[in-house]
Amino acid sequence: MLQTIKNAWKIPDLRKKIIFTLLMIVIFRFGSVIPVPFLSAEAISKFMEGMGEDSLLNLLNTFSGNAFSNATIFAMSITPYINASIIMQLLTVAIPALERLSKEGMEGRKKIAQYSRYVTIILGLIQAWGLYMALRNSINVPTGIPKFLVSVTIILTFTAGTAFLMWLGEQINDKGIGNGISIIIFAGIVSRGPQLVLAIKSYLEMGKLNWVTTILLVVVALAVVALVVLMNDAERRIPVQYSKRVVGRKVYGGQSTHIPIKVAAAGVMPIIFAMSIMAFPSTIAGFFGKTASNTQNVVGKFFLNIMSSSHWFYGIFYFLLILFFTYFYTAIQYNPIEMANQMKKNGGFIPGIRPGKTTSDFINKSMSKITLAGAIFLGVIAVFPIFLSQFAGINISIGGTSLLIVVGVALETVKQMESQMVMRHYKGFLE
Repeated sequence: MLQTIKNAWKIPDLRKKIIFTLLMIVIFRFGSVIPVPFLSAEAISKFMEGMGEDSLLNLLNTFSGNAFSNATIFAMSITPYINASIIMQLLTVAIPALERLSKEGMEGRKKIAQYSRYVTIILGLIQAWGLYMALRNSINVPTGIPKFLVSVTIILTFTAGTAFLMWLGEQINDKGIGNGISIIIFAGIVSRGPQLVLAIKSYLEMGKLNWVTTILLVVVALAVVALVVLMNDAERRIPVQYSKRVVGRKVYGGQSTHIPIKVAAAGVMPIIFAMSIMAFPSTIAGFFGKTASNTQNVVGKFFLNIMSSSHWFYGIFYFLLILFFTYFYTAIQYNPIEMANQMKKNGGFIPGIRPGKTTSDFINKSMSKITLAGAIFLGVIAVFPIFLSQFAGINISIGGTSLLIVVGVALETVKQMESQMVMRHYKGFLE
């Protein structure tokens, strides 16, 4: 990887893209320390402690690089844009007009991207209003300033921060290296590295950790990284043969190719979906000041207990949700019927498989097997830190997801560098 970056740095236009991406990351980190008017970081930290470690706010704080706990303008991170993109993907499958628009090439994708921006602003306003309502008791309204003006200022500041991050991501896509949104999330997670080191140091000083457990955690983390790298590139290649056509004295077609189906095609999205659902009950209860320890309702106490990451039911249900969302998200990305029709239209076929419905059934069956392997992989990566947290006595339940995102984004960015270097006759990893 270091050799690839070194080779890329020697190319003037790639060097400009790398520098531009780094500048965008610096701007993102600079904005992560600019406070929101009328909000106190101490009050938000106390509020988050009352919500519990399994709430959505802790997940949001992880992805934003502590911007939420510090009450800064990037507190909501890029999550509204991610949700808007997912909604547009679902609507593209469900609404024929959007599906036709997505097939119109670059112009169609530009229109869908524009719709995604509008949905992002709407979701950002809704999420900002929700955060304001949750934090309104922690806001100190200065004397002489109307409360309505304070609320509008906070909501618009949160939304403007998300809109600016969306713009930063698009600028990275156009003029930088890598996927802009992924780079921003990557930077937010990596920025928490020093805090993680200090936390481990404090655990060692308090006796919650010993050196043997710490070394074991490092070894497990390295093993997870190796597994993520291995599974990220794993794929099933379905062979495709195109028939030959003779026109005059020329022979057309006859090429052999393949359909690549990645084992981890859904990426980290199923984990994010499942984590959001699992964190929803504790988040709602936290808004009303209720936790498993202080609630008097027997049913509510039981429900909050089993939905805590320290309970075995949480891990099992979390694993099953990841399996479901992996199949769901993969089904959105791949359409076996359309793939079979495109192959038949272009004179292609899978050796030994009849064109048409038989081909689509074969692709669907192959995808189901590969998706199961990918779903189990994601489930193990996400659930293993939860059970490891119980063994180590520290909260690292989000560690698997964060590690998966960081490694995945790093590999994707390096691949983009490689592809651009190959175009300029640089070998890099291809030696």
